[in-house]
Amino acid sequence: MSLQPGLQPGLETLDYTFAGTRPAGAFEPVLVGVVGSGNLEVLLEPAPGNDCSIHIETSARGFGSIWAAVVRDFHQRHGLAGVQLSIHDMGATPAVVSLRLDQAARELQP
Repeated sequence: MSLQPGLQPGLETLDYTFAGTRPAGAFEPVLVGVVGSGNLEVLLEPAPGNDCSIHIETSARGFGSIWAAVVRDFHQRHGLAGVQLSIHDMGATPAVVSLRLDQAARELQP
C-alpha cells in the first residue's frame, strides 16, 4: 500500500464549530445513514450552548478542505444552534454527505 507523503493509515479526525443562529431546542438524538463502504452515518444530538459542533471520523484521509466546504455549506443553509453532529465516514462523496446532513436536519422540523 502506498500513501501520499505525510499521510498515515487509519481514520482522520476533523472538528468544526460554527456559531448557530437557529436553536434546535429539545429533541431525541437522530441517526441517519449507515457506515459502510462508500457511505456514512450522521448522529445529531442536542448540545448545550449556541454552537453547532461537527466531529468527523473518516477513512478518506487528506480531504479536509472538501469537508470544510461541505460542512460550511450545511451550516449556511441550516444555521443550527445547540447541536453536536458526529459523522462516521467510509468514503462517501460530498453529495452523499450533504444528503445525510440534510436528512438529519429535516428530522428537527416540526
